[in-house]
Amino acid sequence: MSKLVERFGRTGFAALSTIIWALPMAAWAGSADLSPVDTTATPTIAFTIGVVMLIVWLVLVASLRRFPVSTRQRRFDIGQMSSSEKRWTLACAAFATGLVAWLNAAATVDWGPLGSAISAGKVGPIVFAIALALFAIVMVAGIWFTWSKESRAYRGRTSAASAAGAASA
Repeated sequence: MSKLVERFGRTGFAALSTIIWALPMAAWAGSADLSPVDTTATPTIAFTIGVVMLIVWLVLVASLRRFPVSTRQRRFDIGQMSSSEKRWTLACAAFATGLVAWLNAAATVDWGPLGSAISAGKVGPIVFAIALALFAIVMVAGIWFTWSKESRAYRGRTSAASAAGAASA
């Protein structure tokens, strides 16, 4: 764990390690949607695993202070980030969250009725399907755009830091 904290920094490690509880919680949300229809889905198991892993994650995050971290430029260290980087990173996370929500919904919804309504030529379902497709396209484009802006801001920070380091030497 010490090597991971050194590599990603405390903030980066905390963000990266959220996956240990986020995936079971997403599985719980998906299985909870299916449980009334599918009697084999057991949402309580996924929920329990998610809660246990959330507690493990909270303990991990609380213990991060005991790991020494060298002072160097890290991409996702909130203390080092410029306000521009913070804004673009937050926007990228919002678009990524929207895409994950769309994917989770797409994986847990019975699309049969929508397909039948579209094949019957009903306008409302066709418009709804177009809106769903546009939402996914906007989320992917938003991720791409905000990530490129965040990357540009990060490169600006690291080039300014290296220029300041060269000037002081």
